[in-house]
Amino acid sequence: MKAAIVVFPGTNRERDMAAALEKAAGHNSKPDLIWHGETELKGYDLIVVPGGFSYGDYLRCGAMAGNSPILRSIKEQAERGVTVLGVCNGFQILTETGLLPGVLMRNAGLKFICKMTHIRCERRVAPFTGGMAEGQVSRVAVAHNEGNYFADEDTLNRLEGDDRVLFRYCDDRGNVSDKTNLNGSQRNIAGILNEKGNVLGMMPHPENAIDPIAGGVDGLPLFESLAKAVMERA
Repeated sequence: MKAAIVVFPGTNRERDMAAALEKAAGHNSKPDLIWHGETELKGYDLIVVPGGFSYGDYLRCGAMAGNSPILRSIKEQAERGVTVLGVCNGFQILTETGLLPGVLMRNAGLKFICKMTHIRCERRVAPFTGGMAEGQVSRVAVAHNEGNYFADEDTLNRLEGDDRVLFRYCDDRGNVSDKTNLNGSQRNIAGILNEKGNVLGMMPHPENAIDPIAGGVDGLPLFESLAKAVMERA
């Protein structure tokens, strides 16, 4: 699996992401770290936009990164069917570029949230959740100030109707309610797909749950699903 992890000034999760991909795909599949000033991303099976605080979150989270030279290539590759994963700030960047609908606003409580939470897999679908079960609950970390997903009703209904809501915030038994909605996201949305199903944006950090001594291993199935789907397609 040939993977690229895009790095912006202020990105801070690229090495965690690289470790997760290597663990899932094997240590012979070391991802490339690509600086945001590059303009080409040809030849990659997977492109990841990791978390952090790109450009210090100035102007608006992901807004400045969304205008970086590398984003044109990310959009081109996504349109060609290349798999793209955006996590946390990466999700924000993908919405800024129009690859995913909606926006990520300030958390409802107007405070930075850094804690473990639970998310429920809404659909078993390659390339992201092919190795997971529908309804599977994962315990993962969140660390964000602007994770409150917002979209108009038509967009939300379209996401629901097309089965493009891939993850929701829930409790440890998979129950979804206002109490389990830690940041105010509409309909408890934690992750969504684009229309083609090859682009996923999510706020929680699965890359921080790949080792039993550091947050558990609930994040591994997503990366294992990715690796399997990408390598089967190659």
